[in-house]
Amino acid sequence: MRTPATSPSARITVLSAPACHFCEDADAAIEAIGQDFAIEVEHLAIESPEGARLVAEHRPAMTPLVLVDGEFFSAGRLPRRKMIRMLSRRASDAETLALMNGVHRGQ
Repeated sequence: MRTPATSPSARITVLSAPACHFCEDADAAIEAIGQDFAIEVEHLAIESPEGARLVAEHRPAMTPLVLVDGEFFSAGRLPRRKMIRMLSRRASDAETLALMNGVHRGQ
C-alpha cells in the first residue's frame, strides 16, 4: 500500500558501524517499510566526516543512529512499529491537508 502522491517523502538517515547486526536489521526493516511509505534513505558510515558530526551532535549510545528529517528517531534496535506509526500519521496528515486545500479551492 503506497501512500498518496500528496504525502511528502520522509528523509531517513541511517548511520551505521562496521559489523553491526542492528544496522543490518535496520537496513532490511527500512527497505521493507519503504515499500509502503514515501521515504528517501541516506546511509552514512559513522567514520565519515558527516557521520562523525551527527554522532557528536546526537550522541547515540548504540548504532545505528536513525534520523528522520534530520531529527533523532532512534539508536540501536530500530523500533519498527514506532516508525510505521509515525509514517502513517504523517501520510494521514498530508492527505487531510490536501483534501482541505481541495475543498477550499472549490475542487
